Amino acid sequence: MEEKRIYKRPPKSPALAGFLSFFPGIGQIYNRQINKGFLFILILAGLITIQKNGAGQPFFGLILAGFWIYQIMDAIQIAKTINRRVLKQEEEEEEIIEELPQLFKTGSIFWGVIILALGVVFLLANFELISYSTIWNFWPLVIIVIGGKLIYDYSTKKNGKES
Repeated sequence: MEEKRIYKRPPKSPALAGFLSFFPGIGQIYNRQINKGFLFILILAGLITIQKNGAGQPFFGLILAGFWIYQIMDAIQIAKTINRRVLKQEEEEEEIIEELPQLFKTGSIFWGVIILALGVVFLLANFELISYSTIWNFWPLVIIVIGGKLIYDYSTKKNGKES
């Protein structure tokens, strides 16, 4: 008698993940990246809210389009990665791929302060205490702060290794 071979079906469909990602964040939730999915939904809501104002166009429109395409490609790639790991039997199917980028590691007060400050600024803009055009004039400050944080982390790590 012939032996019957049973092939394991991949646990995640990249096509379905991509299709679900036409509704941003849903493809990531399908891939069991719940936090990342909700983060993408919040990013989309923020980008759409900025579109309402009309300031900074077409820049914010291009960012929205780029984000939409990115999150679709991300869901497809993560589904392929999950399938590849399961088929190679390196890890269990239940393993969750890295949820959030390394920038948002827990225990860092820096990103909490940044997000809190951005929330306050956008809240003030919604109540028209400051204008979005004023916020737009200070966008390079974000790059300066992040650069300063990276330099501080590097020097702290370097001093820690020398000790």
